[in-house]
Amino acid sequence: MEIHQLRYFCAVALAGSFTRAAEQLGIAQPSLSQQIRALEKQVGTALFERLGRSIRLTSYGEALYQPALAILRQVTDAQTAISDLQQGVKGRLRVGVIPTIMPYFIAPHAGDFAALFPQLDVQFVEDTTPHLLESLQSGDLDIAVASLPVRNRDIVCSELFREPLYIALAQGHRLAAHPELDLQDLRDERLLLLKEGHCLHENALVACSRHRPRLNPVFETDQLASIFQLVRSGFGVTMIPAMAAAHAIGCKVVPLQSGGFRRIGYLRARRHIVSRSMREFVAWLRTLEQQSNLRNLPRVAS
Repeated sequence: MEIHQLRYFCAVALAGSFTRAAEQLGIAQPSLSQQIRALEKQVGTALFERLGRSIRLTSYGEALYQPALAILRQVTDAQTAISDLQQGVKGRLRVGVIPTIMPYFIAPHAGDFAALFPQLDVQFVEDTTPHLLESLQSGDLDIAVASLPVRNRDIVCSELFREPLYIALAQGHRLAAHPELDLQDLRDERLLLLKEGHCLHENALVACSRHRPRLNPVFETDQLASIFQLVRSGFGVTMIPAMAAAHAIGCKVVPLQSGGFRRIGYLRARRHIVSRSMREFVAWLRTLEQQSNLRNLPRVAS
């Protein structure tokens, strides 16, 4: 059955006449009659009894009438919902964010985004990059914010900005007075890291491999807060993103001389359509970065 055939069928049933229904629909009566005959051929029986100039539903027509009306209402609702989305930012947006970005960059300002688009149902999920990628591919997430690069042919990645990396040490550490540090300065230091799967774990290992310092990882966790406690006590040192620096309370945070950075971007599944709500969220992220303290920190050349 075609939607337009159901629409014609309901119009004839409501008007009680092919002539009146054709006038109301703005089509020629022969075309209307042809479509009704085609519908009757598909269902295998007559839907109307022809009574001279008037018609009435057969028992089969009566059985089809209410379901047909329900289908047409659902089609109208779907068209209205799509139209609303095209005319404004509405519906649902499911966003995944890694743990080293969510509490420092997104969460403090999430209410501002919700206030900008009160008719948009925003849902956040915090997880590691591998799990966010799975959710993007399954359709459970629309977009994710993570550290780049991400190597997956099914995922489209776009860079938002580059964020400096810092070294956090105890206030009384022998290197705490230095205005900046080279990773070679940290050789033989106890290194505290997030667990494997966290992007910052990979950022630290890549930076170390490039500069070949002999760093000794002695602690891994899912929480930067635990690492800050250990750093403050003098147990070891860690590498942190600039956005987390203000949360390293009691620690000394020193820039990297080598200009280390991490790339922050957004991810989406290649096969998914980019909705207006996704575009607005990305635009908000770019504005947020420009307004944040990150823009006042040393930037890294491409």
